[in-house]
Amino acid sequence: MSFVTDYPAAPSAVAEAHFAQRLALETDCADVHAALTAGDVDFVLLHVVGAPEAFARRHVPGALHLPHRQITAERMAEWPEDTLFVVYCAGPHCNGADQAALKLARLGRPVKLMIGGITGWADEGFAFRTADETSHRIAAKR
Repeated sequence: MSFVTDYPAAPSAVAEAHFAQRLALETDCADVHAALTAGDVDFVLLHVVGAPEAFARRHVPGALHLPHRQITAERMAEWPEDTLFVVYCAGPHCNGADQAALKLARLGRPVKLMIGGITGWADEGFAFRTADETSHRIAAKR
């Protein structure tokens, strides 16, 4: 018996429920990139950590900079209630996206986490934007 089979696999119904739930809560860099490339952007992409200078240095194209500490009911009122937010942070070593997702969920907002964050985006070889290539992408208060 191998280490793989030391613990038996879950029944198919349990596995189906588990993976369906994960996909309801997460998306990945490749799917976000495909949506951005195809122009099928039916979500708001939020870069939820760091100072404006860090966002200016490198961020996912199309993202708005909205640090998780600034996510409030008043702030989120700028978007319709059914807006899907996709949040990301620096990567697997950062919990900023989890904090943002929790805040959005507590506000009753649909949310998914982009697994991998900046690190995952870089690992996929996707291009970043910088402040020189982006105008007015910081989610400034209106």
